[in-house]
Amino acid sequence: MVLVIVPATGALADRIKDLASVAGVRSNQLIGYGLVVGLAGTGDEDLGITLQSLQSMVSRFGMVTERIDMDGTNAAAVMVTADLPPFLKPGQTLDVTVSALGPAESLRGGTLLLTPMLGADGETYAIAQGNLVVGGLGVTADDGSSLTVNVPTVGRVPQGATVEKMVDNPFISGDYLVLNLHRADFTTATNVAEAINVVFGDNAAVPIDAASIRVLAPSDPAQKVSFASLIEQVEVQPAEPAAQVIVNSRTGTVVIGGNVHVTPAVITHGSLTVRIREDMNVTAQSETIITEDALVNAPGEPILTPDSEITVDEPEARAFLFDPGTDLSDVVDAINAIGATPSDLVAILEALKVAGALRAQLIII
Repeated sequence: MVLVIVPATGALADRIKDLASVAGVRSNQLIGYGLVVGLAGTGDEDLGITLQSLQSMVSRFGMVTERIDMDGTNAAAVMVTADLPPFLKPGQTLDVTVSALGPAESLRGGTLLLTPMLGADGETYAIAQGNLVVGGLGVTADDGSSLTVNVPTVGRVPQGATVEKMVDNPFISGDYLVLNLHRADFTTATNVAEAINVVFGDNAAVPIDAASIRVLAPSDPAQKVSFASLIEQVEVQPAEPAAQVIVNSRTGTVVIGGNVHVTPAVITHGSLTVRIREDMNVTAQSETIITEDALVNAPGEPILTPDSEITVDEPEARAFLFDPGTDLSDVVDAINAIGATPSDLVAILEALKVAGALRAQLIII
């Protein structure tokens, strides 16, 4: 069991840059379907979608061919993904990830052919093409044995996509900047607005809700960039997080926040073990056979009698008391004292929560 304690110390000042992001300044996911060629016999072979893609590709160059004449041994159908960062302009490049779509064994040594990268609106924002870098390796012997290192069916093309269209961003237009907190909290939102107002004057920032703060910004785009830079450097004291206990029942990891308290409670925790053992008692039998010369005792069919043994093991229950004013250290000491296993700990915390004694949000993942 791993127990992690978050101390209940005073909050330290953080930059707004670390607490929030500017609304609209975000990356966008791109996706495309493409074809990787030049594989050393590790492709999709006769996969229908790959053969159809090969036929469609060569037809662009005025060649007419039948699908039956195509061979996908050295080609693979792939999905291409990328993240388009904000403010990236046409002509700039970004990395793309290429993943096999069919039964290809490896993409090592392959080349990604021209692939349009689409956004969520179906528009083309980038074009990807280039040689793949594959960290995995797969080898298959003639007897059917194989060896695979890492994942040979996923590769990357560094700087393999060229941006063709810029995503519209609301940062340039508008008279306000909206800051979105990474973790919604009414107190933190209020503190952020007050810290900005101290630097830039009253009513410069107004909290909209627990997650957003509206800041009056210059209309000139050049000044707005400098203004956003100054906003990012403003230091704010965030609110203390809510009292939470997070338990990972699979790994036994427990994280207890610094504001966790327990009201007066008595806990008795024990376990009842019942063991049932089934056995058979064998009783030997014999029978007498009369012959011409003598009487002979011969072994007969044994008699089987069921023998069941039931053992009940109920160890002494372990009890401990939480007095008024119990804080985090008392909870930790009590848990360590009983040597609770992860399952025991989850049972104790759930019982405390149901009883209303645990003044914290119990999250089990």
